[in-house]
Amino acid sequence: MDGGAGRSGGDSVCAGDPLLFGGDPAQGLVAVEAVPARQGADEAVLFWRRDGRTEATREPLALFLAAERSALAGCPVAFESRELAGTGPLNVLARFSRWRDVLKARDWLASTTGVPPAAADAPYLFLNDPVQQHLMLTGRTLFKGLRFEALRRLQMDIECRTSPGYEFCNAEREGDRIIAIALCGDEGRVTVLSGAQATEKELLERFVAAVREEDPDVIEGHNLFNFDLPYLAARARRCGVALALGRDGSPPRRRASRFAVGDRTLAYERFEIFGRHVVDTLFLTHAYDVLNRSLDGFGLKEVAAHFGLAAPDRTYLDGRRISETFARAPDEVLRYAGDDARETRALSSLLAPTYFAQAQMLPYTYQNVCVRGQAAKIDALMIREYLRRGQALPKPDAPWEFAGGYTDLFVTGIVRNVHHCDVRSLYPSLMLAQGLGPRSDELGVFLKLLDALRTVRLEAKRNAERAPTPAQRAYFHARQGAFKVLINAFYGYLGFAQARFSDFQAAERVAERGRALLASMLEWLRARGAQPIEIDTDGIYFLPPVGAAGGEELQRFREDFARSLPPGIEVEFDGVYRAMFSYKMKNYALLTEEGELIVKGAALKSRGLEPFQRDFLRELLRLRLECREAELPALKARYAAAIRERKWPIERLAKTERLQEAPAAYAAKRAAGRTARNAVYELALKSGRPYRAGDPLSFYVTGTQKNVPLHENCKLAAEWNPEDRDENTAYYLAKLEALYRKFGGAEPASESLWRTT
Repeated sequence: MDGGAGRSGGDSVCAGDPLLFGGDPAQGLVAVEAVPARQGADEAVLFWRRDGRTEATREPLALFLAAERSALAGCPVAFESRELAGTGPLNVLARFSRWRDVLKARDWLASTTGVPPAAADAPYLFLNDPVQQHLMLTGRTLFKGLRFEALRRLQMDIECRTSPGYEFCNAEREGDRIIAIALCGDEGRVTVLSGAQATEKELLERFVAAVREEDPDVIEGHNLFNFDLPYLAARARRCGVALALGRDGSPPRRRASRFAVGDRTLAYERFEIFGRHVVDTLFLTHAYDVLNRSLDGFGLKEVAAHFGLAAPDRTYLDGRRISETFARAPDEVLRYAGDDARETRALSSLLAPTYFAQAQMLPYTYQNVCVRGQAAKIDALMIREYLRRGQALPKPDAPWEFAGGYTDLFVTGIVRNVHHCDVRSLYPSLMLAQGLGPRSDELGVFLKLLDALRTVRLEAKRNAERAPTPAQRAYFHARQGAFKVLINAFYGYLGFAQARFSDFQAAERVAERGRALLASMLEWLRARGAQPIEIDTDGIYFLPPVGAAGGEELQRFREDFARSLPPGIEVEFDGVYRAMFSYKMKNYALLTEEGELIVKGAALKSRGLEPFQRDFLRELLRLRLECREAELPALKARYAAAIRERKWPIERLAKTERLQEAPAAYAAKRAAGRTARNAVYELALKSGRPYRAGDPLSFYVTGTQKNVPLHENCKLAAEWNPEDRDENTAYYLAKLEALYRKFGGAEPASESLWRTT
């Protein structure tokens, strides 16, 4: 093994628990590919990291279907049959040696049973990924024995020239082309391939050679799937360059796909490169924000600024002026592209280690770990263990609606000396303490898996606290984060309709007992003179009793509170705040003891607000939380003057919205009279650009009246001319006034008593 392999002391669970990490302990596996055979059995090509080198081996591809015994009767495709124990309906494991035979058997089952593979009541289980099937049956997982730093990662960014008269570059346009390709490799080494003195064909050939020479395990980029790779592929085709990026010299495979996380769905073009993984940090950013709800935007520059990743001397350029800048000062564009690649590496180093740690457990490629939902990951672990133990599989439970977590708001307005307590992993703790798992889980794997994940997470947290170096702390922090994300998804898995072991009755019981526990906690707080402010599923904001505002009294209060909880339930006091603005359920602002402002909730930081509104609201909330209300009129006057006198660049006024469907789908609905006119879709159609679901558009409002039909009075931000400004100042002044009236006025008398404790 190379220097990145091996385990640190204390990370012992990883080595020997097949439930979590699969039954094959082999270390150093960095990629797996399925290769069809012209004759005989298909093969799996395995890429290993050994003594710093990448080596390839081959083995027969392990393929299967699980089905009801009766459903397989008469199947015309040859297979090896294994009876599975237990009462689960899918009681036969059919093994195949060729992927095309699996597909034939799937199609035959769908035809003879009349039930498609995706249906919950299908009498068979088909997984549409030969590599996942192979990993599941062999018990192999990627990256065992390796650290994240041992991965060979290559970040890329391209810059393009746009023909005069056009707003955006278009790979199919004759006059457009790639003018720079930035690559960031091991140890942050940046190389920028310049098109200033090279044809586009030469530039692309140098790019392919650089990737082959670097031989990365992972290729990363920000918006890689929906911009860089499709553009590269189109220009390579136009220039007659073979985009031979695979470890076998093959070009990327591509297909339409969708990435769903939380309440967001992004359409994208999936690229697969033989022997490598492709990771888009834009997707990792969305996944982070679904959990934390803290990002104001998802562009690389915005995200880098949020995380403090931007270098002090970072080069910034207006994207609309890349072409003209390259014509007069190409080195500026090259520096800009290099900084993009460098920031992408920093962002990946921050967000990707959690997915790396999950890949060491899951029967997925690393690329798939980065795009699959948590419930699907738990499902894969459950199915793998059942197949490893030769146990029949159930069908998913029939879904029904049930009440969820306990949420309520008790106080609004400004509140001071606010404390927060959190029940550590409330639902998982309840499930373990009270034995609440799926009734179809005959082996009890669900709760064993949950308990094992909690054990390894606590071990990783302890190791992070004891780690002697920053690198080791980061390693263990990423591991505990990977386990935590999965742990917190177990309750959702029970109520996930596609989950193989779903159990809606169990999910309902967990939610019901969670609500009862939180209600008892509120009763305990009130009985001792504390004032709850808000409760949200597993956490409570509250004012402590007058006699327990700090010191030993507060510590005693906390200890008594913790002792009042049932066995197996732990409370963590994880925040004390100078002040809180409680607006409505799940919408509030907090001022920390250190003066940091934390804003939560769509009403206070919605991306539907223009940037100047978000900035204004943050300043307004800070003044209110810091008891500086007298300064509010001056704040409003400053913003109003900037709008009236047109002092700001259009980026401060423009709103960015993400398309929820393709413009063509919107146009069809409009033609059928099934939807009203929408400004952002009208602009997308008017632009002529091939926008698709998930694409963002920035636009601003024109005209002279504050009340104007937006779809008739708006322009793309890229069309704004600073020499002939046409933004609607009356409209934006009215927006400012409405925001000030909503959040800057005096509080009702009933709220003011909570201003002090």
